[in-house]
Amino acid sequence: MSHQHEVYSDDYARAQDQADPLRDLRSQFHIPLHEGGEQAYFCGNSLGLQPRGARAMVEEVLDKWARDAVEGHFREPAPWMPYHELVRNGLAGVVGAEPSEVVAMNSLTTNLHLMLVSFYRPTAGRPAILMEAGAFPSDRHALESQLRFHGFDPASDLIEVEPDEADGTISMAAIERAIALHGARLALVLWPGVQYRTGQAFDLEAIARLAHGAGAIIGFDLAHAVGNLPLRLHDVDADFAVWCHYKYMNAGPGAVGGCFVHARHGDSARPRFAGWWGHDQKTRFQMGPAFAPSHGADGWQLSNPPILGLAPLRASLELFERAGMGALREKSVRLTGYLATLIDTRLADTLQVVTPKEPPRRGAQLSLRVAGGRTQGRALFEYLSQHGVLGDWREPDVIRISPAPLYNTHADVLRFVRTVERWRSA
Repeated sequence: MSHQHEVYSDDYARAQDQADPLRDLRSQFHIPLHEGGEQAYFCGNSLGLQPRGARAMVEEVLDKWARDAVEGHFREPAPWMPYHELVRNGLAGVVGAEPSEVVAMNSLTTNLHLMLVSFYRPTAGRPAILMEAGAFPSDRHALESQLRFHGFDPASDLIEVEPDEADGTISMAAIERAIALHGARLALVLWPGVQYRTGQAFDLEAIARLAHGAGAIIGFDLAHAVGNLPLRLHDVDADFAVWCHYKYMNAGPGAVGGCFVHARHGDSARPRFAGWWGHDQKTRFQMGPAFAPSHGADGWQLSNPPILGLAPLRASLELFERAGMGALREKSVRLTGYLATLIDTRLADTLQVVTPKEPPRRGAQLSLRVAGGRTQGRALFEYLSQHGVLGDWREPDVIRISPAPLYNTHADVLRFVRTVERWRSA
């Protein structure tokens, strides 16, 4: 049997899954069903699956509310007053930070605006913000609105780095050129960890070094990177980062967001929008008029956290701690490599992988351009969905398939490829 046929076989996929040291983690998630069997679910880049432990965490909060009411803020187990601290160490491990540098709060774009209040401090000579062209709209809306708020014109002061590679991806050389060209005017660089449309992953350390070398602040939007790639936010010297927890972090729809503030800024006098939950907890309940920020990222909190919203994140973080980001990344590289190999050998006339081929330049997501444009793309997407294979669609002709290593398998990948083949031959 040729290697091409071997990797296409059920036996090969089954053997890979049986040898997977993380194989037991799949059973810790609710896998959606389709016609009596499990779906092949590839939408972890949009909404991660529910950890089986999430219900118990939520019910613990509901039971405490019913039983203890306001006293639930202080009574064990898991009192609500310090509840956000229960996710601190787990988050620090996932993003490569010191515990005091991370906090779960608000939503991604709210946190981005809060960070921009502190870290986007434009002057007449340095008003510009640099980002990638084709960014997720929420980021662009936030940056454009901040520029206008400060009295600057996005037409001249929002600098977007255009893709310079064949499949719509951006080379490090292009980023370096843009920062060199505009560096004297740059107040801030905001860059994604993983670009949402192409699935391209970036060298955050190199980008942070370039931004700082130009005298700019560097912030990262890690919506598609957190829980996907091993991150080292402290070591790469990011000034700040923001992310959501409903994608690879599996904390539920609209889950509480996350925020990183580097330790060197943790006790700084930078301006910020303040709220009482960011006040030093030792004196918070003295209810004084003067704001004294908590140490670290906690000092950017505004309101007491939504306990019901944090509960599923606790359940998910337990699984990340059990697996370890290193092992998850190793499995992710195997899964995406398997998917890319099968597409190249069996579906090259139907699907084009636009995500970079090199593993360091991609995470779990492969963005697949469908031959024949939007009409063919939508037809394939709907056929996959009707047959229990769920990816997600991005206009005009891309299907994103994201094997999440916590719960996806080689068998899922093989099922995707075979379903595309059936559609093609129908």
